[in-house]
Amino acid sequence: MTAHALGDTATLTGRSLRHILRSPDTIITTAVTPVALMLLFVFVFGGAIDTGTASYIDYMLPGILLITIASGIAYTAYRLFLDRQGGVFERLQSMPIARSSPLWAHVLTSLVATLASIAIVVGVALLLGFRTGAGVFAWLAVIGILMLFTLALTWVAVIAGLAAKTVDGASAFSYPLIFLPFISSAFVPTDSMPAPVAWFAENQPVTPIVETIRALFAGTPVSGDIWIALAWMIGILLVAFAGAMAVYRRRR
Repeated sequence: MTAHALGDTATLTGRSLRHILRSPDTIITTAVTPVALMLLFVFVFGGAIDTGTASYIDYMLPGILLITIASGIAYTAYRLFLDRQGGVFERLQSMPIARSSPLWAHVLTSLVATLASIAIVVGVALLLGFRTGAGVFAWLAVIGILMLFTLALTWVAVIAGLAAKTVDGASAFSYPLIFLPFISSAFVPTDSMPAPVAWFAENQPVTPIVETIRALFAGTPVSGDIWIALAWMIGILLVAFAGAMAVYRRRR
C-alpha cells in the first residue's frame, strides 16, 4: 500500500513539475517580488538603517528568503484551485490511486519550485555583496529550515486552494504572510520599534526563524531561537496538515 501511494504521488508530482517546466514564469514571478524588495532595501533604505553589522544585505537576506517562500505558496493554492475547478480531482478520485496523492503532489511541487526561487534570490544577493561564513553543515541547516517553513506554509495553501470559491480568494491568504516579516527582526532590530510592536515582533514565528538563519549564515553559535523556530514551524505544519485533510475529506 505504501509503495502504491508513493508511486501515485511520484507520477502526479511529475505531472505538476512538467507544467512548471513548460511555464517557468511561475518561478521567475515568485522571485521578482523578493528581488525587488532586496534592491529597494539595499539601495534606498539600507544606508539609513543601523543594524550594527557591516553589510545590510547580510542582515536582511533571511527575511527576504521567507518572503520568497510566502510568495511561492500562493501559486500552490492557485494551481490546486484550478485542478479542483477543472474537475481534475474528480477524475483522479475515480481512478485506483491513493486518495492523498493529488495533495502530496502539489506539496512536493511547491517544495521544488520554492527551492528554485530561493536559488535565484540567493544568486542575486551574492551579486549585491552578500557574503557568508557558513560551512556545508550550516548551509544544509539553512536549507532544512527553509524547506520545513515551506512545507508548513504549503499545507496552509492547500487549505486555501481547497476551500476558496474564486481564483483571487485562493491566493489572497498569502498577503498577510508576505507582510509578516516586515513586523519582525527581518529588516530592523526589534529594539528600535515601539513597545507594543516590538512585543508582537518578538513573539511571532518569523523572528526566531530569521535569527536562526542569520546566525547560521554568520557562522556564529545558534541561540535558543532555533528551538522556538522549530516549535512554530512544526506546530503550524501539524495544524495545517490536519485542517487540509479535514477539508479534503469533506470535499470528496
